[in-house]
Amino acid sequence: MKLIAGLGNPGEDYALTRHNIGFMVIDYLHAAIGLPRFRTEGQALVSRGEWEGEPVGLVKPQSYMNLSGIAIASLVRKYEVPREDLLIISDDTALPFGKIRVRRKGTHGGHNGLRSIIEHLGDIHFPRVRIGVCPTDRTISDMARFVLSPFNKAEREELGEILVRAGDAVKSAVFKGIDGAMSRHN
Repeated sequence: MKLIAGLGNPGEDYALTRHNIGFMVIDYLHAAIGLPRFRTEGQALVSRGEWEGEPVGLVKPQSYMNLSGIAIASLVRKYEVPREDLLIISDDTALPFGKIRVRRKGTHGGHNGLRSIIEHLGDIHFPRVRIGVCPTDRTISDMARFVLSPFNKAEREELGEILVRAGDAVKSAVFKGIDGAMSRHN
């Protein structure tokens, strides 16, 4: 099974924040694929089914961003998911708003959700789709506050198209492999 996890924080207060773009992509994919409703499994919401014949699980950790690794590692062990079949979707403050980057592996780059996953899995060898959330026209003085703030009006107008592109990157990773996704989306 391909385990596709979007990172974010649970609760309405965080729903439309930059840090929750991973959850937004999972919700977009869930609707687009037509998988069964999410069910609680451990510290995550999970929807399992088939995507064009490929068994997949869509995951939204409910342990808050900084503890995402607890939920992810538990599901990886439960379903015996090889690292190459795990795909993490996260926001990235080092990328300009809307830029998508697919990677085979990598460090956490200061992202606490990725840091937690690396800590709980014990390695950096898992693919990820990173989505830029930073505007290029301003300097961010308080990054934590920034990622927990909602998208502005102009960004919200672009969000639908970004979710479609991110969903396409995930689909490429699942069906063409990480190399195919990287060559198409990076």
